[in-house]
Amino acid sequence: MKFHSLLLLLPALAAAPSASAQFSIDEVDARQENVTFRDPVKSTPVDVAYFNRARYRAERAAIRKERNKLEFGGGLQGALTSYNDPWIKVSGGDNSIALMANLFLNHTYTKNLFSVETKFIAKFGYNRMKVETKTDDGSTSSNGVWFKNQDEFDLSVAPSFKMTKNWSYGAIFKFRSQFANGYISRTQQEDFERKSAFMAPGYLDISLGITYKCPKPKFPIVVNISPIALSAVFVESAQIRENKWDKKEGWQTYGLAGPDKSSKYEGGSSVQIDFDRTFGRKGIFRYRTSVFSFYGWITDIGQRNKISDYSDYMHALDEWNNTENAPISAKPNLPIHPTVRWTNTIDIKATKYLSTTLNFELYYNRAQNVDVQTKTLLSVGLAYTFKNK
Repeated sequence: MKFHSLLLLLPALAAAPSASAQFSIDEVDARQENVTFRDPVKSTPVDVAYFNRARYRAERAAIRKERNKLEFGGGLQGALTSYNDPWIKVSGGDNSIALMANLFLNHTYTKNLFSVETKFIAKFGYNRMKVETKTDDGSTSSNGVWFKNQDEFDLSVAPSFKMTKNWSYGAIFKFRSQFANGYISRTQQEDFERKSAFMAPGYLDISLGITYKCPKPKFPIVVNISPIALSAVFVESAQIRENKWDKKEGWQTYGLAGPDKSSKYEGGSSVQIDFDRTFGRKGIFRYRTSVFSFYGWITDIGQRNKISDYSDYMHALDEWNNTENAPISAKPNLPIHPTVRWTNTIDIKATKYLSTTLNFELYYNRAQNVDVQTKTLLSVGLAYTFKNK
């Protein structure tokens, strides 16, 4: 069947009409134009190096060490003397304990032309000795009494901007006081016999001026000259202002205007000279000294009842003290004199942890005492100092 269908289909195809088609192509004149391709996606270069936390911390530590100079240390000294009763009866002697501690910190932060130097010094010491006291019935008793032999802390902050290699301008803020109560003597330690306490007195000095630093390492002297300065005294304890010793009440001893006044402010100028050098390859000898002087000439100009001659002043002061209900405004005053505070410290190291320290201090403040005050302390004991540079 399939073969006969194929024979019938062939004549049909032969008889079908023919078909044809024609195509024409027109000439096209295309104009050439410059085409600019823009990529809206912003490309970011990728470095093959990756973030290393350990490297980052090391770099930050190096920057901190470069900008910060830190030195701190401390010392502890003590002495103990003990005798039994038979020894005391035959040879005499006294049981005693002495403890002294000191701490100092010196930190300098520098960034570009700005720097700030912070210093903190603290000294504290107590000793215990037996004191013979009389009881109400007339008998004598021996008791151990604690009494401080040194007590002081000093804080100084000095921000500055460098002008040249050796000169800078800035300010110095200084504050000092003591930690514990001080009394007239070992046998006089009642509240009405107290002479000092925390912030009684306290001293604040603010100076604005220029500073010179010597570039020679063998002569590291620093001189600050402040044409404008402020000096303040605080006696916050009313008990100490009212107490009396050396024939003067506390408010007079610390130069206050009256017993109801807890502070005194003076304006003037100041000069400060610092020197700190270590000698020897291992730094076995170190000498530190600081001289600070303030003159309240601005306040002195407006001060009332000034008497220049000291004999005339004492005579007028006696009359004022002996006058009943004499007004405070009539109290005679001496002209304001410059105050001077000179501290010296010599450290001699025997080993890394053993040292000998000699402290000498001179203080002159005519508002408190017409005589020069001095203090000397020699101690041997444990000491340690840390430096990051």
